Amino acid sequence: MKIVIVGTFPPFRGGISNFYQTLYENLSYGHDVTAINFSLQYPSMLFPGKSQFDNNQKSDLNIERIINSINPISWHKAAKRIIELKPDIVIFKYWMPFFAPSFGSIIRLIKKKINIKSLVICDNIIPHESRFFDNRLTKYFFKYIDYFIVMSRSVENDLLSLFPNAKYIYTPHPLYDIFGKSINKEESRSHLKINESKLILFFGLIRPYKGLDLLIQAANVLKQKLTDFKVLAIGDCYENPEPYSNMIDEHKINDIFDLRFEFVPHNKVSLYFSAADIIVLPYKSATQSGIVPVAYHFNKPVIVTNVGGLGEIVQEGKTGYVVNPDSVEIANSIIKYYTNSDKINFKENIKVYNKTFSWDKFVEAIQSIIVK
Repeated sequence: MKIVIVGTFPPFRGGISNFYQTLYENLSYGHDVTAINFSLQYPSMLFPGKSQFDNNQKSDLNIERIINSINPISWHKAAKRIIELKPDIVIFKYWMPFFAPSFGSIIRLIKKKINIKSLVICDNIIPHESRFFDNRLTKYFFKYIDYFIVMSRSVENDLLSLFPNAKYIYTPHPLYDIFGKSINKEESRSHLKINESKLILFFGLIRPYKGLDLLIQAANVLKQKLTDFKVLAIGDCYENPEPYSNMIDEHKINDIFDLRFEFVPHNKVSLYFSAADIIVLPYKSATQSGIVPVAYHFNKPVIVTNVGGLGEIVQEGKTGYVVNPDSVEIANSIIKYYTNSDKINFKENIKVYNKTFSWDKFVEAIQSIIVK
C-alpha cells in the first residue's frame, strides 16, 4: 500500500515529531510511505520557545518539506504533490486547531481530484487552552476525514461531542522506542550532577496546564517527610519562568528542587529517564501525554493526576499512582512510592504492561482502516 503521512517530522523537535518519525518507521516495514513535512510550522511570533529544531536528531526518512502553516499557496503545492503520489490513504495527526486551515485545505483539494481515504490520529480535539473559534476550525478539517484513531477515552468523548457519527478506532498511545536503552543509574546521575539517593523527575515542555507549580508546592511538603532526595524539572518554558523560580525561593527549597529551563535533545533523553526513580505528571488538565509512554519505555513508574485520559494507562499501585491535582496528594503519592518500592516490583509490572502498547498493534489498527 502507498501511504502519505502529513505533519511534523525532523528536524522539527518535540513529541509530535517523535511520534511521526516512529509511525513512519513502523509503517515502512510493509508499505511505501512518504512524509509531507512543514517548511514552516509555527511563525516566530507564535512560537515562544528558543528553537523549533533539534539539530541532534538525524533522519533518513523520505521527507518532503512543503507546508507553510500560514501560506495557502504551499497548501496547494502539498495537495498537488500528494495527488501525484496517488496514495491509498493520507494520515494526519491533530493536536491543535491552528493547523486545521492548512490540513483541512490540503485534504479538501485532494478529494476534489481523487478518491482517497483519510485518517486523523487525534492527540487533542479540544485544546488545553481553548478559544471560542477552536471547534469551528476543527469541524472544518474533520468534515473531510473518513476515519479517526483516538488514544484515550477522554479524546474519544471529545470526538463524539463534535461528530457523534464519527468512524473511529480506540487504541492506546504506543511506546516510544527511539530514545535508546536505559543506562546505568549511577552513571546518568553523575553526568547530570545529581548526588542524592532519590530522584523525582518532571520532564517536558513547561506550560501552565502541566502543573509545575503543584510539584513545587509538593516538594515543600516532601522536605518535611523525605530525606536525601532531589526533584529535577527540565523543559523549555513557553511562558515567563520567573514565577516558578520565585516560588522555589519563597519556599526555600533550592537545595531540593533543581529547575532547568532547557530543551532536552533527542540523544539526551535516556540520561534523564535512566537517572530518575519515578516520573511525575502533575497536570491540571490533559487528554493524554507522550511522557508516560517514554517513562514506560525506560520501565519507570509514573505519578499522574486524574485529569483527561492520563489515569487510563496507569495500573494503580503496579505501574504508578493516580491522584487528584493537589500538591499534598502528589507529595503523599511520592512518599508512598518510596515506602513501597522494596515491596512492589514496579519495573517488572511495567515490562508486562508494556505489551499493551506495542507499535504492532497500532499499525494493525491503521491497516484495518486501509483495507476497509
